[in-house]
Amino acid sequence: MPPMYPRRMSLLALLPLVLLAGCSGTSSPVEPDHAPGKTLTVSQTFRGNGPIKVVCTTGMVADLVQRIGGDQVQVTQLMRAGVDPHTYKVSTGDVSQLSAADIIFYSGLHLEGKMSDLLARMAQEKPTFGVAEYLPADQVIQLGQTYDPHVWFDVSLWSKVAGVISEALQRYDPPHASAYRERGDAYQHELLQLHDEIKKELATVPRERRVLVTAHDAFHYFGRAYEIEVRGIQGVSTESDAGLREINQLVEFLNQRKIKAVFVESSVAPRNVEALVQGCRAGGHEVQIGGELFSDAMGQEGTPEGTYPGMVRHNVKTIVQALK
Repeated sequence: MPPMYPRRMSLLALLPLVLLAGCSGTSSPVEPDHAPGKTLTVSQTFRGNGPIKVVCTTGMVADLVQRIGGDQVQVTQLMRAGVDPHTYKVSTGDVSQLSAADIIFYSGLHLEGKMSDLLARMAQEKPTFGVAEYLPADQVIQLGQTYDPHVWFDVSLWSKVAGVISEALQRYDPPHASAYRERGDAYQHELLQLHDEIKKELATVPRERRVLVTAHDAFHYFGRAYEIEVRGIQGVSTESDAGLREINQLVEFLNQRKIKAVFVESSVAPRNVEALVQGCRAGGHEVQIGGELFSDAMGQEGTPEGTYPGMVRHNVKTIVQALK
């Protein structure tokens, strides 16, 4: 018999976690609780009436849950367009939303680093899933002592995350399991078609020009899946600032390779990319900003870029146009 947990958590008990989450420092090696290769277990089933109250952290996760959950879910997204999840600070309103949720989905692999303690506490009270942490460990990129959390940039891998969410909802709400399975299978198929579409689009760029330079190292999965060399000014997390040495090294790289375009990101300040452009110009090499990419946040709600497929298509179109 599954253990019984209280349906609500005291906000007063969680306020210290809000303060702690807002004050944490730079990224640390990923703890075992935030590593890939987990086995999906669901200790509770939904016992309410009406739509399931789901809280998601990022737009990419919310997109999956909404598409798979359909009318059976009511999705609340904490991080909106232009918000950087690496440095996101939890508000008391977020705590209220999480406390009122029936089930929580977040990206995981320490993407929401400052929320880690709060999410761990929530996992003791209700079903809470870091969805990327259920991917096979050998498919997740490890960089030193950390895992790269930006798995959505390999659309075929994000399709597997859709399968994780579908399975979690099926187990949590068995009466609607067939509907979750049907929608999950359909969306996974759509994403695999998108994956093939991206491959064909990027193959039109000559291989020697397939170099993607961005504000931070968010595109390793994109590079691996679609055969593009990627470089970022900052590391995998934006919590640590880029130094002059990193910028100078990239300026030298751009000059040597005669690369014509670099890219800003919607959720990262453009100053470091602008410094690259100025540094190249000082060395006699003209580099343009090729456009804005959506990296850790999708576009505004109600726009094509406010959906995961639309966000991906925008990025690919922007990259192909600039590099060709």
